[in-house]
Amino acid sequence: MNSPYQSEQPQRGDIDAMPGVTAVDFGTDWCGYCKAAAPHIAGAIAAQGGVRHIKVEDGSGRKLGRSFKVKLWPTVVVMKDGVEVARVVRPHDQAEVAAALQAAG
Repeated sequence: MNSPYQSEQPQRGDIDAMPGVTAVDFGTDWCGYCKAAAPHIAGAIAAQGGVRHIKVEDGSGRKLGRSFKVKLWPTVVVMKDGVEVARVVRPHDQAEVAAALQAAG
């Protein structure tokens, strides 16, 4: 079972300060695209190992999503040591997410 998107928004500075590889997953629990992509995202992250997965509820007026220029859900932003290295929007399979995670090295 997948964990829900968190309504509490982390600060952008906190996300940027995280060491290592972080996958910031923007979406909502009621979004059909998010529900369909959830197993692909979770599977790729589990297979990669050592990746921090942060699920953030996005929507109108949500500053964190706007700071990343998120327009469609789900959007997974892959960061390494606070720098965006890849992103995947509405992944159709686990391989898309895995490729983005591999960009983080």
